[in-house]
Amino acid sequence: MNIQQALILAVAGLTSTLALANPTTAPSMGDPNKAESIVTSVCSGCHGPDGNSVAPTNPKIAGLGYEYLDKQLTNFKSGDRKSPVMAGMVASLSPDDMKNLAAYFSEKERKAGVAKDKDLALLGQKIFRGGVQGSGVPACASCHGPQGRGIPVQFPALYGQHADYVYDQLNKFRLGERANDAAKMMRTIAAKMTDEEMKAVAQYVQGLR
Repeated sequence: MNIQQALILAVAGLTSTLALANPTTAPSMGDPNKAESIVTSVCSGCHGPDGNSVAPTNPKIAGLGYEYLDKQLTNFKSGDRKSPVMAGMVASLSPDDMKNLAAYFSEKERKAGVAKDKDLALLGQKIFRGGVQGSGVPACASCHGPQGRGIPVQFPALYGQHADYVYDQLNKFRLGERANDAAKMMRTIAAKMTDEEMKAVAQYVQGLR
């Protein structure tokens, strides 16, 4: 079994575990209408009112899955995901506030981006679709989907995301500065990637539609 096959099985196992944890009760969902005042006062300055940030270092959060957004906000508040800026932003938010924000941004449409370095993006395309066989880096598409739409419960949508942000997060996983990934999956993968490979994937993702 190669690493890509192992990752696919791991994804299936994680999904099954989530389903079995509470098979009869649907998860409580937030109310996007109740998030509007928080978006205006807290979120829009960095991420835009519709979750499509214009600053390349701030992620586009429009179109991310509800469960993923709620988890990230919860992790920022608990400290499981480190960010001095986001820790301050979520400090006064209640669990219901975070669910409402997750519902709000998950319903927004993400705006497309364009790869700025076409040659680097071509290398990124190869890695995204087929991985790096020599070093055991699996295809990004194995978990994030061929169009980068992700698996909402566990893996984020990547299409159109700012290349600067994608590279920064990959590097944080590689250095162990971000550690809220399931089963250390992203830390294991990023540790096998070169700087050029991470920048290449980031470029490809930015132009992915």
